[in-house]
Amino acid sequence: MDPRLDRWSGRLRSRRVTDFALQFSPEEIEPLAARFGYTDDAVCLEAGAAARERGFYGRDEFLSVCRWKTPRSRSKVEINDAATVERLTARALAAADERQRMETLIELAGVGVPTASTLLHFAFPEDYPILDVRALESLGKRARSMYPVEFWLGYLHACRDLAMRYGVSIRTLDKALWQHSKEGGAAERK
Repeated sequence: MDPRLDRWSGRLRSRRVTDFALQFSPEEIEPLAARFGYTDDAVCLEAGAAARERGFYGRDEFLSVCRWKTPRSRSKVEINDAATVERLTARALAAADERQRMETLIELAGVGVPTASTLLHFAFPEDYPILDVRALESLGKRARSMYPVEFWLGYLHACRDLAMRYGVSIRTLDKALWQHSKEGGAAERK
């Protein structure tokens, strides 16, 4: 098992994670992740590493990550000025509570739970999956127009539980979930 996963084990035992079910065999996690071909995230990885090091996202880094997740939100996220981005992302990255991290990030204009999850993922890639319709499909969930924070917390805990149970990193699981859907995961079940 990945030793980084130990830090979640106590928190996971106290929370039931039954709403999300892997829609493929666990033995397929690593092969699916290996076929994941989406690699244009270097700028976001650099932005997240810089944010983690400094304790907040700069506005340009924030905009890059938001654009990577959903280009459609560009005009909305550009409303955020540098001081607001720095203040809110600093508060979110410093928070110890998962709910507080998410609730703080979604205070930013144009940022919903999926984009906030992406900001967390790039700042802490070992700890956070990206909430995505493809990943949700691979866990037996349909896409929604809005994602409440409580839904995010369930998703986060389910992903951490699966990663811990099957001895893979969050990023490996994340890639496998996305790739399974891309390869027609839903069609396979029909």
